[in-house]
Amino acid sequence: MEAFRDSFPKGVVNIIYGRGREVAAPIMASGRVDVLALIGNSTSAIALQDQHPYKNRLRLVLGLEAKNPGIVLPDADLDLAIDECIAGSLSFNGQRCTALKILYVHEDIREEFNKRFSEKVDALKFGNPWEEGVKLTPLPQGNKPDYIQELIDDAKEKGAEIINKKGGERSKNYIYPAVLFPVTKEMRVYQEEQFGPVVPVKSFTDIQEILDEIADSNYGQQVSLFGKDIQEIAPLIDTLVNLVCRVNLNSSCQRGPDVFPFTGRKDSAVTTLSVHDALRSFSIRTFVASKDNLYNNAILEELLNSKTSNFVSTDYIL
Repeated sequence: MEAFRDSFPKGVVNIIYGRGREVAAPIMASGRVDVLALIGNSTSAIALQDQHPYKNRLRLVLGLEAKNPGIVLPDADLDLAIDECIAGSLSFNGQRCTALKILYVHEDIREEFNKRFSEKVDALKFGNPWEEGVKLTPLPQGNKPDYIQELIDDAKEKGAEIINKKGGERSKNYIYPAVLFPVTKEMRVYQEEQFGPVVPVKSFTDIQEILDEIADSNYGQQVSLFGKDIQEIAPLIDTLVNLVCRVNLNSSCQRGPDVFPFTGRKDSAVTTLSVHDALRSFSIRTFVASKDNLYNNAILEELLNSKTSNFVSTDYIL
């Protein structure tokens, strides 16, 4: 806010408070908006785009939903992988587009992983965010616990079990994280971005099946890859970078730092956000050109030497 105040004349930057569709919809309908930048859901992005009368003029910078997977290979450091998968799937109650929303665990380590992961989930403290040691906090939407319950019930009806003891415990504004196993493609929790405290786990023996599933997904933001054998990791990275836009090696998926590009494939993003890319996205590249002859060159040289034009200049800001 201070940077906006100090860098721009009064009235250039405007901040309007209110519900997005109530505030943004009439602004979009005016047709005076050149760029829509949004981090949110594709449904909201489409609704706002539909309000604009001149869609051919509207440039988009969108960070949308995702179903980021965590892949745990048989040689992974389990202590590290479990800690990162806990942080990835349940930081902010899993309510991040960059959250790990499904875990693929190799069958050789599946039993040990599930046991230790479930115990760590049950050890997470629930409470208000200002209380010491709290990792899980009340959910901001009133209907979110019911929605998570629907995903749990659907998965149980189709063969999954809650494998952690506290999973699914309810309060008025919370539902305790449920670790679900085994998860199959038919389950809603496999197909939908849950955006909340439920962790689906699916085992595998053939990594190609997992790569095929990621390729078939409607989303393509990030992936977390846990392992250490470079002979196995190298070809996986080479494949995954063509399916998602960020591969996190032995680390949970995340948004920053802001010097890194933040984008995605398919339904997960439109164009790229980062400090550099955002400036590019909000700018249209323009230039001055002339034919290379003595007459034009003399004029350009005089323009540069006189410093009468801010645009035709070789000066730059340090």
